[in-house]
Amino acid sequence: MKITVCIGSSCHIKGSRQVVEQLQYLIHENNLGDKVELGGTFCMGKCQQGVCVTVDGKFFSVSPETVKDFFNENVLAKV
Repeated sequence: MKITVCIGSSCHIKGSRQVVEQLQYLIHENNLGDKVELGGTFCMGKCQQGVCVTVDGKFFSVSPETVKDFFNENVLAKV
């Protein structure tokens, strides 16, 4: 599974760094390092919806406050 987080300026302002840090923690905490690849990219073209995150190409809008629910529903449940 590949998770990509936008780290462009608009998403950065909306908390992409915190999203990345929380995802890193959750991946480690659930021992998914060998199953989940976390990466960053610049603008995905959906700046109004940021923080932009894709899971295997499927788009999601995530905030630092919703990372845990996002992870449980879209990563943990599908690994």
